[in-house]
Amino acid sequence: MKNIVFTFSLFIVFITANAQKDFQGMAVYESKTSTSDFKSRLSGNKDITPDMQKMIEDRMKKMFEKTFILNFDKSASIYKEEEKLEEPGQSGGMRMMASFMGGGGTYYKNTKEKIYTVDKEFMGKEFLVKDSLTTYKWNMESETRVIGGYTCYKATAVIPASKTDFRNYRPKKEEDKKEEDKKEEPTKKTNFMDDIDLPKEITVTAWYTPEIPLSQGPEGYWGLPGLILEVNDGKTTILCSKVVMNAKEKAEIKQPSNGKVVTQKEYDDIVVKKMEEMSEMNQGQGRGGMQIRMGR
Repeated sequence: MKNIVFTFSLFIVFITANAQKDFQGMAVYESKTSTSDFKSRLSGNKDITPDMQKMIEDRMKKMFEKTFILNFDKSASIYKEEEKLEEPGQSGGMRMMASFMGGGGTYYKNTKEKIYTVDKEFMGKEFLVKDSLTTYKWNMESETRVIGGYTCYKATAVIPASKTDFRNYRPKKEEDKKEEDKKEEPTKKTNFMDDIDLPKEITVTAWYTPEIPLSQGPEGYWGLPGLILEVNDGKTTILCSKVVMNAKEKAEIKQPSNGKVVTQKEYDDIVVKKMEEMSEMNQGQGRGGMQIRMGR
């Protein structure tokens, strides 16, 4: 009898271990970034016709509204934009803007090893950003809400705003621009960087569910005792619309490997330098001109 119990116990342990080994899930996230500030600027520009404004707004919507897929197991995940057929005539500039808007590439993170890898294409060059995961100082709160049938808890964190994520930029307030215009010399040329601000810090609000006890989430977010189903930074909301656990068809969760290996800081420096060069090239075009280009 004892042998039977011992054998049965070993069988249960074996089944449990294999179940954990094969465990995998998939979550679909809808990412939307508010464009109301930019739309109001477009509406106030007399040089932009209604047809031109509609074209710009349509293109902005495609850049600022995206669908992502997160495939995860017990310790690792890959987060990637849902594949769609590229529209005829889509320029390299649109692809570059996609990387600014949090799209493009595969974001791999391993919460056990606390590392991440993401492949990026920028100005026709491929980069492989490899670095340590950001340690978020989450403030755990008692507020709850239900997302997709899962009970979620609220957590907040204050993080530095990334210079290479265009979603963090905000149009300057009119009163601030007027004050700066007074200080500028009449002959001084302007560029689009004169019209936008980058906050030093942003407050992130996350909603996680302990019902899926994994320290995972969209993009680089992690570190909570449950899968993050929603993240908001004041302008961008990433909301989970679907969760599938242990589907028959498994996804391959592995690090991307193509591109020049750089740290996050090295990649940020490259992008910021190029943005500054582009800003200088746009001098003399006027603020209204850049507002049109931002929509293209």
